[in-house]
Amino acid sequence: MTVLPARLGTRPKTSASGPHRQLSQISPPQNWGRLVAAVFSLPKVVEGHSAVSPASSRAVFLSDLPVARSAETSLAPLTERLEPVHVHGVLDSSLHVCLPAERCLEVCALGWGEPHQYADHATEIMVYGPRDREEIAIVVEIVRESIAFARG
Repeated sequence: MTVLPARLGTRPKTSASGPHRQLSQISPPQNWGRLVAAVFSLPKVVEGHSAVSPASSRAVFLSDLPVARSAETSLAPLTERLEPVHVHGVLDSSLHVCLPAERCLEVCALGWGEPHQYADHATEIMVYGPRDREEIAIVVEIVRESIAFARG
């Protein structure tokens, strides 16, 4: 588990009603593109259409693990493919991820995210879109942790 620094500055504004999205401090398009490229270059990660997020989102699927080992590790219902992460579109730039509940609390306390508005489990949070290259690296590490959590 990566030691996370505190996220500097204020938290972005997020939606009060669905879908849960980031409304301010949106990643510049080039940073969003770098984030997407980094996430989908991770080993055994494949891109797909999210079962639970708007069409502009990109689901993270695992080529070696098509089904969730438990409901807490996937944003999608157990009847759908395992989806531990999805990256929202360029006009939002946040992500939803599954992490162990105690790690979710830590990530949120350090300012990197907030509880998912529509979470079924305490393992689901929104991670804010990265504002710069340093934040891209941190967010990708959070994604790596989510993938490891999904794999058990």
